[in-house]
Amino acid sequence: MRNEILSNIHNPGQLEKLYRANKAGFKQEFSDIYPQLSGSALADFWYERLNYESDAISWGSRNEFLFVILASLVAGLFAKLPAIFTISEEFFYPRNIGFLVFPFLTAYFAWKNRLPLNKITFISGVILICLVYINSLPNNATSDTLLLACIHLPLLLWVILGVSFAGDELSNYKMRLDFLRFNGDLAVMCALIGIAGGIMTGITIGLFSLIGFQIEQFYGEYIVAFGLPAVPIVAAYLTQTNPQLVNKVSPVIAKIFSPLVLVMLVIYLGAIISSGKDPYNDREFLLLFNLLLIGVMALIFFSVAENAKDKSASGVWVLLLLSVVTVVVNGIALSAISFRISEWGITPNRIAVLGGNVLMLVHLLIVTVMLYKAVTKKAAITEVGRSIVLYIPVYFIWTVVVVFVFPLVFGFK
Repeated sequence: MRNEILSNIHNPGQLEKLYRANKAGFKQEFSDIYPQLSGSALADFWYERLNYESDAISWGSRNEFLFVILASLVAGLFAKLPAIFTISEEFFYPRNIGFLVFPFLTAYFAWKNRLPLNKITFISGVILICLVYINSLPNNATSDTLLLACIHLPLLLWVILGVSFAGDELSNYKMRLDFLRFNGDLAVMCALIGIAGGIMTGITIGLFSLIGFQIEQFYGEYIVAFGLPAVPIVAAYLTQTNPQLVNKVSPVIAKIFSPLVLVMLVIYLGAIISSGKDPYNDREFLLLFNLLLIGVMALIFFSVAENAKDKSASGVWVLLLLSVVTVVVNGIALSAISFRISEWGITPNRIAVLGGNVLMLVHLLIVTVMLYKAVTKKAAITEVGRSIVLYIPVYFIWTVVVVFVFPLVFGFK
């Protein structure tokens, strides 16, 4: 894309074709090379066009709006399948919770990016295989491998969503970084819609109760059941049609919470020592410890994705210190699970946690080294983002192993 823009910088018609073929990729590459083109009337025009932000809310094209409405309705119907076909909710929701969201987001970006038929067929086939597989596993409520498969399958579907989001530029690390940034924006927009929906729910139920109508059950079974799966779909649609709604909020959130989480982690590690609790002998504490670790890692990666556009030295220093502390947290978690395996033997859960901790530790060390290089001016902050996204396929492979191999190796126990 970069070379095509440079070679056609004096060809307005070809530039327009390149832009219409891949708007996000064109904007990213043009922004990177604009400093060397500054002064050219055509280049200046494109810069203003790409960076113009309207105060008005855009609802996209009519077809896009209809697609989102249809996808939301289908997602709601899928969520209601247990009620329609009298399927056990305990069987259906743990296995299919990821399918209430990710396939519809994947379909949205496949349609939006106009993916070729062969890629759509491949993505659809993978999703269908996952759907059939997870619902074919033996219904054993005490099965650790079933629980692990249900927990890890949404991560697998998330990677498939990334493939759809990237379109024809899956190998471009900048597009993968954009995908991480999109996830942060999506989380912010979902939270805003969720808060608004919660307020509306309370007001609606309260108003009807004042006139003698108790609509809680109806509202929960139909409005909420259809509304919840629609939230991420509508949120994705809004972030794509109105990027100005959250593209200034997400960096602020990252900048505020990164130092706060750093301080919290340092205090928390000290509190662990004084409390007498430890993850070595307390299984629930180890689980919460790992959830904390995953959350902090997600914050680091999201912050790096946002900092790729902001060369603030203080922000990079905070991320470096946060990464160092998170490495310590990961080391504690890794030693705890190793201790539990040596004391009480191998189980699917322990192997899954051990493998996940090892992968996260390696990834954190790579990111920490790159952040140190960024702080010492030996590497650009964009190289930190590159080190993050190029490691994602490793998590994908491990997820495939946990979902598809673990049940067979451990006899579905």
